[in-house]
Amino acid sequence: MLLAVDARSVRVAVDIGGTFVDAMELDGRTGAVRFRKASTTPARPAEGVLNAITALGTDLAGAELFIHGTTLGLNAVLERRGETTGIITNEGLRDVFLLGRGNVPDAHMYDFQYGRPAGLVERRNTVGVRGRMDYRGNVLDELDEDGVREAARVLVEEHGVGSVAVCFLHAFRDPSHERRAAELVREAYPHVTVSVSTDIAREYREYERTSTTVLDAYIRPIFERYVGELERSLSVRGFAGRFRIMRSGGGSMSAEAAKVSPTHTILSGPAGGVVGAAFLAEALGRRDLLTFDVGGTSLDTCVIERGGAVTAHEARLEDYPLLVPTYDIRTIGAGGGSVAWLDGGLLKVGPHSAGADPGPVCYGRGGTEPTVTDAAVCLGYVDPKSFLSGEMDLHADAARAALRGEIAGPLGMDVQAAAAGVFDVLLARTVGAVRQITVERGHDPREFSLLAFGGAGPLLAPLLAREMGIREVIVPFAPSGFSAWGMLSADVVEDVSRTVMSPLDELDMSALQGMFDELGAQASASVAAQGVPAGRAVLERHLEIRYLGQEHTLPVPVAQGVPDAAAVRAEFERLHRLRYGHVMNDRLQVLTVRVRGIGRSEPLQVPVLPAGDGSPGRALTGSRDAFDFDTRGTASFAVYDRSLLEPGDVFPGPALVDEGTSTTVVHGGQSVHVDEHGYLTVREAR
Repeated sequence: MLLAVDARSVRVAVDIGGTFVDAMELDGRTGAVRFRKASTTPARPAEGVLNAITALGTDLAGAELFIHGTTLGLNAVLERRGETTGIITNEGLRDVFLLGRGNVPDAHMYDFQYGRPAGLVERRNTVGVRGRMDYRGNVLDELDEDGVREAARVLVEEHGVGSVAVCFLHAFRDPSHERRAAELVREAYPHVTVSVSTDIAREYREYERTSTTVLDAYIRPIFERYVGELERSLSVRGFAGRFRIMRSGGGSMSAEAAKVSPTHTILSGPAGGVVGAAFLAEALGRRDLLTFDVGGTSLDTCVIERGGAVTAHEARLEDYPLLVPTYDIRTIGAGGGSVAWLDGGLLKVGPHSAGADPGPVCYGRGGTEPTVTDAAVCLGYVDPKSFLSGEMDLHADAARAALRGEIAGPLGMDVQAAAAGVFDVLLARTVGAVRQITVERGHDPREFSLLAFGGAGPLLAPLLAREMGIREVIVPFAPSGFSAWGMLSADVVEDVSRTVMSPLDELDMSALQGMFDELGAQASASVAAQGVPAGRAVLERHLEIRYLGQEHTLPVPVAQGVPDAAAVRAEFERLHRLRYGHVMNDRLQVLTVRVRGIGRSEPLQVPVLPAGDGSPGRALTGSRDAFDFDTRGTASFAVYDRSLLEPGDVFPGPALVDEGTSTTVVHGGQSVHVDEHGYLTVREAR
């Protein structure tokens, strides 16, 4: 794959997935892109990263950028491997985090035996101190500094806490009490990590703010150690360029900034793919896209609407809210490593995964539970001899034996029917995830193009498009490394916010402009500190607005200069009508002021390739019997080598397009067209 670029040296992107680590190199001198994979090493994540770089063969001394997407923070929470954490808060509010909200997660709405997951903080590690502000930020009771020192002593010396979260009521109005408390803790115990809520999210809702701060405190020590280890290892290999980490809400941040704010990286795993999809939406002229990223452990999907990814300013990790900007991604435990199992005679797929160790049964690493990958081997979609470009032989007989023993035998069916059933169940779960972000948001999925990537994305996407009537599937080059490719175009981003909570018609527009200026200066300073020249930095401004009395808000873009209340209302009503189909005459309430600082990266361009002769015969390598969902039976699939296809080639299904690290499965009734960029486009043939 070639990209026309202006960069003058090498850029490297590495994305850690549940099963494999993807590494991609862009050489700015030639425009060449190279891609390699290595197995994920869950117990030693840095080792997997270094193995992928070794496989890539990049001379890091010539690299000016290393950008990284990681699930380390996410996994630390899920596996409860974070630092022992304590909370210092206001006297009388020590149970805010433990109580949380009274709602039950949607997935457990009718589960009367539901119990919350084990907490991240024990109650004895939460201490209240005297000191209180009212909702306007007026001091009602001065901070008891001796009480803060004693709270820190109890937490650190008696309870063995290594990280402290400081979160006070109404601190979003005035953070001075929080900052002073943090200063006192750091003076007494310099080795202890201290996270301050208003340094992370200066917004209202004390539970959500406390939760975000606790998660930050919980993962920051382990994240700092990991990034530090990786920095040292890269330096030993000669790397002296810029080290950046992907952010959950798009863009990237310097490694130093990520050490201070690791919560912004918790959901960065899928973010690279969404960044790349937004870039392609403009480049390919498909401004409405659905991303379909299927890896080893999860399936992630997101809406690209009018060229931009839908974002949210609150995410959830398990049942814990996170007040950080994130892409609005729906994730389900359904990937290539997802385990197929029986529950009272009912076939289920996921959410638990075989992961990288031991992995699917066909990997021959000791796995005994059949997975989606094992089913794909049994259905003939994956060639055991050419998996990962022949670097890894698969054990097809072991996969069939596992499916026979665990699924087919107990259900009284043959192995092929059981494998097809695994795909049927997986498809049903996938349709549900896609409906959540489309139909339930007022979008018609038939009006979108489906961008398939991840190792198993092209394997499943044509089947999903067939089921939901989606007009076309687009498969980019090296889809299993697409998230890493997307990182190469990631801007440097800094998000800052401030809760206002005031009716629009009562806001002083000059004061609002002053707040925008203050937040803009903060964002600009952060972007500049991360090495972005002033000429490449821009600011985006938004107000989160709702009808007075509503719960949910809409982000309304605001132009530079003093805001105009009438223009702001008109834009809100346009967006509200677009989203909900109506507007009202009620008063508007401005909840939050947001500014995003963006440092533009060197642009990438998708090249136009020379047209071929229109005959795909040059790429035809043979045929293979596989299961065709169009006829629900075995059919002969033509097998094509992706690297030999050229723009203008057209061929019908059933067909398999193999490119070593991924296979596109085209069923009967579908056809493939190779576009001017060399991308595959799968559509209905009739």
